[in-house]
Amino acid sequence: MANLLHYSGGFFGFLIFILDIFAIYEVFKSERTTAGKLLWTLLIFFFPVFGLIFYYFFSERKRYNTEYTITYQTIP
Repeated sequence: MANLLHYSGGFFGFLIFILDIFAIYEVFKSERTTAGKLLWTLLIFFFPVFGLIFYYFFSERKRYNTEYTITYQTIP
């Protein structure tokens, strides 16, 4: 049982690392200002778990990520 708990920490650490990479990638692709991108990236980099949680709950992702918006055109 002790070996299972020993390896689970590495798995969860790796999972947090992958999620942080995705969040930083999303920050770089967003339409934020350079200062905003830098602040979010530093927060996620220095506080991997809490920075990730703050980013997903308080960053107004829909406002800055226009990649996810769908626009419809009317048929003439």
